[in-house]
Amino acid sequence: MSAAGGAAVGDAVRAGLERVWGRPPDLVGRLSAVNHRVVGKRYMVTAAVFFFLAGIQALVMRTQLARSGLDLLTPEQYNQFFTMHGTTMMFLFAVPMMEGLGMYLIPLMIGARDMVFPRLNAFGYWVYLIAGVTLTVAFLVGRGPDAGWFNYAPLSGPSFSPGRGIDFWVTTITFLEVAALVAAVEIIVTILKLRAPGMTMGRAPLFVWSQLVMAFMILFAMPPLILASLMLGLDRMVGTHFFHAAAGGDPVLWQHLFWVFGHPEVYIILIPALGIVSSVVTVFSRRPIIGYAPIVMSLIAIGFLSFGLWVHHMFTVGLPVMGLGFFAAASMMIAIPSGVQLFCWMATLWKGRPVLSSPLLYVLGFVFVFTLGGLTGVMVAAVPFDWQVHDSHFVVAHFHYVLIGGAVFPLLAGFHYWYPKLSGYLPSEAVAKVAFWMIFIGFNVAFFPLHELGFRGMPRRVYTYLPGLGWDALNLLSTAGAYLLGLGFAVFAANLVWSAFAGRRAGADPWGADSLEWATPSPPPVYNFERIPVVRGRHPLWEAGGIGPGAISGLEMYDPEFPRRETLATTVMDARPEFRRTLPGPSLWPLVLAAALAVAAIGSMVDLWLIPIGAVLAWIAMARWLRPPRAEEAP
Repeated sequence: MSAAGGAAVGDAVRAGLERVWGRPPDLVGRLSAVNHRVVGKRYMVTAAVFFFLAGIQALVMRTQLARSGLDLLTPEQYNQFFTMHGTTMMFLFAVPMMEGLGMYLIPLMIGARDMVFPRLNAFGYWVYLIAGVTLTVAFLVGRGPDAGWFNYAPLSGPSFSPGRGIDFWVTTITFLEVAALVAAVEIIVTILKLRAPGMTMGRAPLFVWSQLVMAFMILFAMPPLILASLMLGLDRMVGTHFFHAAAGGDPVLWQHLFWVFGHPEVYIILIPALGIVSSVVTVFSRRPIIGYAPIVMSLIAIGFLSFGLWVHHMFTVGLPVMGLGFFAAASMMIAIPSGVQLFCWMATLWKGRPVLSSPLLYVLGFVFVFTLGGLTGVMVAAVPFDWQVHDSHFVVAHFHYVLIGGAVFPLLAGFHYWYPKLSGYLPSEAVAKVAFWMIFIGFNVAFFPLHELGFRGMPRRVYTYLPGLGWDALNLLSTAGAYLLGLGFAVFAANLVWSAFAGRRAGADPWGADSLEWATPSPPPVYNFERIPVVRGRHPLWEAGGIGPGAISGLEMYDPEFPRRETLATTVMDARPEFRRTLPGPSLWPLVLAAALAVAAIGSMVDLWLIPIGAVLAWIAMARWLRPPRAEEAP
């Protein structure tokens, strides 16, 4: 065949793939989209909006605490701001953002055309959106929860919180966890079954490994929270007494159930961030990562150990001393696998040729901030020390150094690194570095003084304080740092938005990276890969012969006579081809099902009869969703 003829065939195949994998351009088409990159972007954009709202709440609280005796907020308003800030950051920003980034990147990284259950993916997003918007609207109309993002019983019970605020929290959080579990199942099955031929588990990118560990952790961590929130909802709405001590319940049971979820939640957020750091360090040190196997094993070890630490949140509730010693030892032990990764990164940078671009700069900021958070974490793991600083601002400082240092700094590195793949444009390097220094300096000015405030006895969750306690100057300094931090985030976001309209075109691989997502155009076509690649190395774009010609025994994954959405399923460990996986196309039924379940879950606060009504609507939506397509509808 001539070169012109081959090009014509290639153009015909690409046009056919575009038709098969595309969606209608109208509103119905947008609402019915199920492509992993569309859903992943929606997760990330929605989570970014919630991050902005939580940041505004934080600035209002810091302004309230800038000086003693201020009355910007009433005590009731401050409690709502405090509760919504924590809830939004933990439930509506951090985990959905990590899941959304994984949904966008995982199929590209493993050589697949989509996630394994596209409609389930879209359903999870709609559940997340409905739950987040419901809780936020409740806050904006003055019905927000006010017992803290952890909602400790009995404070969150009907006696002490008789309004609807806690009901909104309990209902939406229970509903929201459905989205988290759906995403976890989707990520696990996609990674295990849709990797390109030759991409054994020993060749999978470290970011993919981190997402796999995170997803398994979600499967085990979320059910205890669902159980706890259901029990609290029954206490409030039906009259049970699971957490009412006078009626035979136990409020400490709430703490156990919540923190069995709550402490793994910190590592559910952290572990994919570690995968981002490994990806950035590899590319910008210009060499393969040192210690691939130890990093993978440390990710798995962190996942296991994180489920044995929850009691260090409860050292002051009067548990047996022997039990306290066990959990103190486990809390210190988890620093070991984290340290293994740190030394692997530093060794890679030491032996490589580091390029100090903005993604690597954010990684170095992460190393500094997260190391300080880890050191204070070892301190509060010591029981006598924890007794002294428990519920003080020292814990607030530790918490933010771990979570902002361990999640936000890596996310900023990842956004700058993968933004060309998402948008097709390169962000401004100079503006990104200005934003980094504003964020880095602002963060440390905002949160480092809180350690000293904790030592001086300032408790957490107070809306004001008396003059003359020695807290005014440090609180004012912290507030100034918070505003600088917020301005830094604004500059970072403005850089991305500006770049999307006026930035320099990126090309397929502007960083000279090593993994499969950079083998596609930026942004990738709707079908990701024209031919499923064959992988022959851990760094396929760096190694000679690391990526094969794409066709597997002539299988190009497109038949012009029977066009359909197809990707290749492979064996779990060795990634040998097994069968063609036919994927469903766009559908409105995931949205309809999410809305029906919202009628049952959120409507239960209005009338319990809405539960069976929502259940019937959900059954109809599921039946229509799962109905086999007619011949003329077949993809």
